[in-house]
Amino acid sequence: MMAEGALPAMETTQVFERGDIQWKQFKVDASSASSSSSSPPKPLLIFTPTVPGAYPVILFCHGFFVPNTFYSHLLTHIVSHGFILVAPQLFCKGLPMLEPSEVKFAGKVADWLAEGLQPLLPENVEANLEKLVVSGHSKGGKTAFCVALGYAKTKLKFSALVGIDPVAGTSKYCETNPHILKGVPGSFNLNMPVAVIGSELGPKKGNCCSPPCAPDGMNHKEFFKECKPPSAHFVVARYGHMDMLDDETAGVIGTLLSKCACKNGSGPRDLMRRTIGGLVVAFLRAQLNDHWKDFDAILGNPNIAPTQLDNMVYIPAS
Repeated sequence: MMAEGALPAMETTQVFERGDIQWKQFKVDASSASSSSSSPPKPLLIFTPTVPGAYPVILFCHGFFVPNTFYSHLLTHIVSHGFILVAPQLFCKGLPMLEPSEVKFAGKVADWLAEGLQPLLPENVEANLEKLVVSGHSKGGKTAFCVALGYAKTKLKFSALVGIDPVAGTSKYCETNPHILKGVPGSFNLNMPVAVIGSELGPKKGNCCSPPCAPDGMNHKEFFKECKPPSAHFVVARYGHMDMLDDETAGVIGTLLSKCACKNGSGPRDLMRRTIGGLVVAFLRAQLNDHWKDFDAILGNPNIAPTQLDNMVYIPAS
């Protein structure tokens, strides 16, 4: 399906390949003393370029029960194209918290960025907080929407929102708190560009006959429907809800998440990660930097993505 507003594109784009910007990753522990302004409210995994320059910042929220380290390959793909990524661990000691708490702590991490991030970055690397993005996967995708919608009051303003297979609950009769889906097109009160990336197999039952991880009525389709322009929607065909995680996910939780809980695709996960990473990079370059070459190329020819993209739609601002 040709996206609305798509432009013809004869050339390929490099956003689906690893970028050439050198980077490093490190962890930052949360402070046990609440009075410490230099320590974040939750443990963080930070990915940053080491090449001098000013870079947009992405706050990334993990999915239900998913350690932030399981997204390492996806996040390193994005950072290699010139972004700083901050991935908080919103639950601790292996126990997921209720979503309102996750939203609250995601907001607290966003506030910490204003003063706590810059001192941790390499020399001559600047966090451009004028271009701050909130993003997340699965339940963390809903957390990102909640933060953008103001359910967590933050000092900084967000410039864009990216939901990666966001999920709002187990069924349309059982949405997790807070209830943000209204079933009304364009109902989200967002004044920022939004990209929603879904998976084709998310609404299917899991490999162990478990319920769908991204059920109909609660998944990417509903989130996109309630967005206002400018907004983009992509569906990665033949891949599942957890197929953007790393190939190796340690422990019992890692096995359940990667092999059992959700319906998985049969192709290499690297293709899923590179597709999602490239879409995120191209969308943010267009919206934050007015660099449309990569995004227009994808809209004009979705076959340049590493794996098949379906139901591709971009609705520009009027």
